[in-house]
Amino acid sequence: MKDTAFRFVLTLGMLLVGVASMMAQDQSQLHAAPAMSTDRIAKEVRHELLMLPYYDVFDNIQYKVEGYNVTLIGYVTNPAVKSDAGNAVKRVEGVETVNNEIEVLPPSPMDNQIRRRVFRAVYGFPPLQKYDMPVIKPIRIIVKGGHVTLEGVVDNETDKNSAGIRANSVPGIFSVKNNLQVVKPS
Repeated sequence: MKDTAFRFVLTLGMLLVGVASMMAQDQSQLHAAPAMSTDRIAKEVRHELLMLPYYDVFDNIQYKVEGYNVTLIGYVTNPAVKSDAGNAVKRVEGVETVNNEIEVLPPSPMDNQIRRRVFRAVYGFPPLQKYDMPVIKPIRIIVKGGHVTLEGVVDNETDKNSAGIRANSVPGIFSVKNNLQVVKPS
């Protein structure tokens, strides 16, 4: 009888130590969860934005994830893209609020002509034609009131400068701001 009681107390003690260990593990994971969750949310937000059906080379949407809140910024030519972006991000698991600060560019025949000309000047230039291959174009062309901004990524400084020079050569524009980022291919 004493042997059975001793085993029972020993088993109960080991069980309590195991439960305490699991609780401590859960607490440490609780503190790590927000960082992991923020990374997951950021990846899913990026995916949702890239999957928007009318998101094109003349739009540029960026986002900022702070905990469970997402802020959308940038420019789009179609009002539906702004609302679609907000709605898509709201559906991401874990997102509590979406602050949609995307600016819809005003309709302008002059800006539309400039967009087409800049597109042809940049993506039609043989050394830059490699950027025309993906569905989501890496060089984004934003035109607002005759002012052109290039956003996105290129492989090297030469491509960045070439895109800026090509855009600047288009007649009818007031200025070109080259915000292209150079990323090293891995």
